[in-house]
Amino acid sequence: MKLADSHCHMNYKGLAEQQDTVLARARERGVVAMLNISTREREWDDVVAVAEREPDVWATVGIHPHEADQHPHIDTAKLIARAAHPRVVGIGESGLDYYYDHSDRDRQQASFRAHIAACRETRLPIVVHTRDAEDDTIAILRDEMEQGAYPGVIHCFTASGEFADKALELGLYISISGIVTFKNATDLQATAKRLPLDRLLIETDAPFLAPVPNRGKTGEPAFVADTCRFLAALRGEEPEALAEATRANFHRLFAKTLA
Repeated sequence: MKLADSHCHMNYKGLAEQQDTVLARARERGVVAMLNISTREREWDDVVAVAEREPDVWATVGIHPHEADQHPHIDTAKLIARAAHPRVVGIGESGLDYYYDHSDRDRQQASFRAHIAACRETRLPIVVHTRDAEDDTIAILRDEMEQGAYPGVIHCFTASGEFADKALELGLYISISGIVTFKNATDLQATAKRLPLDRLLIETDAPFLAPVPNRGKTGEPAFVADTCRFLAALRGEEPEALAEATRANFHRLFAKTLA
């Protein structure tokens, strides 16, 4: 299998200390593309540096909703400027998180819109984080889409099937993480089973959310192979076919990876 991990955090504790080893294990399991996601400004240089060094790793620039209060100075212009780097292929992750409310909700929404505006300008995809904020997330996505189309993906999808349908109607992709392998993820499994193959991505969100049979371990990009096999069985597909389709979707969405 040749796999793409569409969302990981190679610079987070647990992976940063052993990046070379982690990358080697991923490659041994067939991972040929990894997207290293940033969540705060101070990470941008390090995340991009990994992408500069490793030909199968790319980067994003963005501010996580948890960090919105701490980054009022990050506007659309700053995102556009940093996204000009040849190894930066997406904007985010950004979005809304009302589960923890680490940042003011109005500030989260303003930051989210600034990120989408940068996507519209650069034609790079928005990497969307949403938790306990389905209505506001889809309202912003729809409102911004009416102002001009932009590509994007709902990362680490755990929302409702109704939300999935609305995101798909907007032309967005949906990325499934190791959560789908968890025993209590029956609603997610039902949605993942019916998602259209041409809009599906897979990810690890490493170092978080290690899938079965790696639960309790530090997540790493190599584990995307386990999520792929579980998801293929769930959907009645061959793992190799699902790997090929999701990798093709990754490069279609993050088209700058092919430049």
